[in-house]
Amino acid sequence: MTTKQQPTLAKSSSQSKATEDIDIQISDVQHTSTPSPTQSIQPNIPPASQVHSNRLIRWLFLFLGTLFFILGVVGIVLPVLPTTPFVLLAAACWAKGSDKFHHWLINHRLFGKMVIDWQQKRAIPRYGKYLAWTMMTASCVMLFYRLQGDWAWLAWLTAAICLATAIWMARLPDA
Repeated sequence: MTTKQQPTLAKSSSQSKATEDIDIQISDVQHTSTPSPTQSIQPNIPPASQVHSNRLIRWLFLFLGTLFFILGVVGIVLPVLPTTPFVLLAAACWAKGSDKFHHWLINHRLFGKMVIDWQQKRAIPRYGKYLAWTMMTASCVMLFYRLQGDWAWLAWLTAAICLATAIWMARLPDA
């Protein structure tokens, strides 16, 4: 009878060792995946290595990012210029041109969340989509009203571009 008990004991000891290994691996994963309360959770931003190595190209990206950011800020006041695309272009240019400006933009009180949502999930807030669709529709209606005769083709071209943009925007996830 003792010979029969020995194999079961050997089996149970190997099983217990396997479960210990699994428990250790699971606990290791749990400890590495949850940050401690003292650690800050950083947004998923492009690494510093994305800054271009050529100095002239960096200055070009820095200049373009500044130009796009200024256009985006002006777009807050003027309904003709859209704010969001220019701020996103500024973020893309500054990611290639200047770490300092890029970090400033993603930590900005007004624009930071929009840029982080776009970089992480390619997402636009739902209210932003509704606002964009409303403005594009109003602009197209106004163009059809104002441009008649020989200039009607411009209204149709603008409407086609707005429709394509609206369809593309509808397919993006909500932030």
